[in-house]
Amino acid sequence: MSESLTPVILAGGSGSRLWPLSRQHYPKQFLALGGLPGGQDDDAAPRSLLQQTLTRLAGLRLAPALVVGSEPHRFLLAEQLREAGIDDATLLLEPEGRNTAPAIACAALHACRDGGDPLLLVLPADHLIRDAQAFRSSVAAAASLAESGELVTFGVVPEYAETGYGYVQRGEPLGAAGYRLSRFVEKPERATAEAYLASGDYLWNSGMFVFRASRYLDELAARQPAMLAACRAALDAAREDLDFLRLDAEAFRASPADSIDYAVMEHASRAAVVPLDAGWSDIGGFQALWEASIKDERGNALSGDVQLHDCRGLLVHAEQRLVSALGVEDLVIVVTQDAVLVADRRRSQEVKTLVEGLLAAGRDEPIEHPRVHRPWGSYQAIERGQRYQVKHITVAPGARLSRQLHHHRAEHWVVVSGTARVTLDDREFMLSENQSTYIPIGATHRLENPGKIPLELIEVQSGSYLGEDDIVRFEDLYGRSDGSIKPE
Repeated sequence: MSESLTPVILAGGSGSRLWPLSRQHYPKQFLALGGLPGGQDDDAAPRSLLQQTLTRLAGLRLAPALVVGSEPHRFLLAEQLREAGIDDATLLLEPEGRNTAPAIACAALHACRDGGDPLLLVLPADHLIRDAQAFRSSVAAAASLAESGELVTFGVVPEYAETGYGYVQRGEPLGAAGYRLSRFVEKPERATAEAYLASGDYLWNSGMFVFRASRYLDELAARQPAMLAACRAALDAAREDLDFLRLDAEAFRASPADSIDYAVMEHASRAAVVPLDAGWSDIGGFQALWEASIKDERGNALSGDVQLHDCRGLLVHAEQRLVSALGVEDLVIVVTQDAVLVADRRRSQEVKTLVEGLLAAGRDEPIEHPRVHRPWGSYQAIERGQRYQVKHITVAPGARLSRQLHHHRAEHWVVVSGTARVTLDDREFMLSENQSTYIPIGATHRLENPGKIPLELIEVQSGSYLGEDDIVRFEDLYGRSDGSIKPE
């Protein structure tokens, strides 16, 4: 590899197969999944799958990353990049998901804006790779092929006959480490998967790529000109907003929705595959999570406060409370603050069907996560009842909420740690630890953290309506102030 790579991180997904860990507003790529190898360094907080995707690139020659994300996840995305020490990435925001081909097209167009034509390393944000060094070696081999004009994908060396993955067939050798890409094949039946494994010519389709930006755009122009035109218009009309570059919604929604495999790779004039043997998993469900996790001598993968007796083959994730199990096998048990899942581990792909039923019933649990991220910090619901709600609010140092009022609720704030500057109508005053204040219905107010450490407080709401859309903003640092009611 003789030149640097520009990582393109696809972070806009919102899968449901890991519910209740994953939610539409807190999807898999943002999860720090306990029990996975490589999830944390000694004495450090666990890293999310997104953060692992970025940090495993250390040691490669890299340009600043392009991260393609979804508007509802923008503050969570920015916070996780900040936590990972990444401050030079460009954050492209999709107004809605149109699959991978348009997302990559926008990133490639942006990468070529100033006359450049870099090599792009396209990576989903939610995959696990146990052997980072082996991964980097395969990336270097793929980059060498991409420098010569190939569109390169990574084919994972299969460990068993998997029916849940698509496959790619390798053809004649290309250099020392790659092969001509012969074809893509869909998820096979069991007998077909076993034949693929026995042949040695088929690899799991990883969804990761290396190619020069102009090569991808040329292929798109030849095969998907409407997609390319829509993406070009969306980028040309994009607007900067804080740390984000928002693609124009109307133009981007005009793009056909398609994957890079169907739109480009299956028809590309020059396509190659590099084998990847690095402990890869897409963590596509609880069965895959169990397979990838560190297990005890009885095959149990455990995270959190768990006590078992005579159990085998369990995946147990416990948040904030003890989970005990006796004499059971091959189950998934997930306990979060607001939901409990118990499932046959071998049927865990059907969790998606369960989530569809919850959505059809109008439930919020598949959508909302107990902790909600905002540009100023986060809040987490602790308790809710008839006409009251309790929240734990965290405000980052130097951050402040909008100046606002509520028509239907009053609020009582108690500072747990840090210092709060409070504006209440025409008064401004400070609160420190163990001090409190009361915000009446209809009072204009603002909360600010003037200190050097996070401000933690408990908010008790009371009133006839406690929805997040009962907020009228008058002044806001984050572009949300127009005097109207807004839920963010």
